[in-house]
Amino acid sequence: MNQLNIGIAGLGTVGSGVVNLILTHNQLHLDRSGKKLHIAAVSALEMPEELSGVLEQTKWFDDPMDLANSADIDVVIELIGGEEGIARKLVESSLIAGKSVVTANKALIAHHGSELLQLAEIHNVSLMFEASVAGGIPILRSLREGLVANSFDRVYGILNGTCNYILSEMADTGRDFSSILSEAQSLGFAEANPSTDVDGFDAAHKLSILSSLAFGTQLNFSGVFIEGIRNIRSLDIEFAHELGYCIKLLGITKRSESEIEQRVHPCMIHRDTPIAKVNGVLNAVVAEGDHVGQVVFEGAGAGQKPTASAVVGDIVDIARGRTSPPFSIPSSLFKNLNTQSMSERFGAYYIRLIVHDQSGVLAEAADVFAEEKVSIETVLQRGRDPKSTVPLILTTHDTDESSMMKVFSRLEQLKAVVEKPALIRIENFS
Repeated sequence: MNQLNIGIAGLGTVGSGVVNLILTHNQLHLDRSGKKLHIAAVSALEMPEELSGVLEQTKWFDDPMDLANSADIDVVIELIGGEEGIARKLVESSLIAGKSVVTANKALIAHHGSELLQLAEIHNVSLMFEASVAGGIPILRSLREGLVANSFDRVYGILNGTCNYILSEMADTGRDFSSILSEAQSLGFAEANPSTDVDGFDAAHKLSILSSLAFGTQLNFSGVFIEGIRNIRSLDIEFAHELGYCIKLLGITKRSESEIEQRVHPCMIHRDTPIAKVNGVLNAVVAEGDHVGQVVFEGAGAGQKPTASAVVGDIVDIARGRTSPPFSIPSSLFKNLNTQSMSERFGAYYIRLIVHDQSGVLAEAADVFAEEKVSIETVLQRGRDPKSTVPLILTTHDTDESSMMKVFSRLEQLKAVVEKPALIRIENFS
């Protein structure tokens, strides 16, 4: 029987899911690819109890590097994680050894994808990483294949399920960030150390990959502006709703003739925007092509089964011999475009001030906006007790980020302002 021999490094949540999916749908994969997917060897810190029976005849390597060196393996599946260390070494060595590689490692691809692609090209093997972006949503394959006839103007979306869950729950319950984060951790939606998710780095890794694929540019993770959701309060969500918006952590990338824009930050978007209705742990990606128009992809962005589905999908493609350049074009054609400074961002803004409830505060704040030539669109003010502090909410007409940062800095210094102001960018996706 024609057979593809697979070595798997890492038997955590995703690795266990990959094993189970290969074994559960073995006949289906054979029918669809013409090859039996055979797990020839595995390597992990320890064998999960639930896999010990099904893998008892499978070769075990204490050192994952043995997978790269084994003549019995055609494809190495890297599910260890991390941008450096053993994960990077294993992928590099496997490619050099003439083995195709499938990985779910977004950090590795975001930081080293260009160099790894060059290795794959030199050694005439495949490097596949569908599972690195948006889990079970086949967004990379769709941009690379189904939508390949299009030139893309913009790609954006909800790229982190943990943040989407937290913001959705804050909107539904009125509870604060820390309370929902703790709940997300107890449910397994957030890590014990949630920084990678809630501070925006996970979404930024994914955005840099999407950006390179969509626009044919060098991967440039360092060029991504990153801001997380820790400073979002339930009152911001309440005021956003009153103004006709909801708050989402979005990744946004655009390309001009000479520059590329990449940014991850909380956004206020109109409630009738398609992705405004994507809640919970789901992800959504919107691609805007010059011929197809706007296409929306929505689904599970993480979790054992969706991620395993993406990994095994890549394996099946390798078995079929139908792989295409992972970034749509050879690495030699990658463009080096300048990164657009965040100071050049042009749009509307939401500002939340917590101020002493006293006369003259609004006028003083308005003077700051006027002096920096930033036009105020909306003012929402609450409270009538001169002994209390109250929120003062302002939104602006479109302006540049540089001017808005000057306003923000000056507002923070006003005597009536009792804590650091909050700023959320308003995005119009019409």
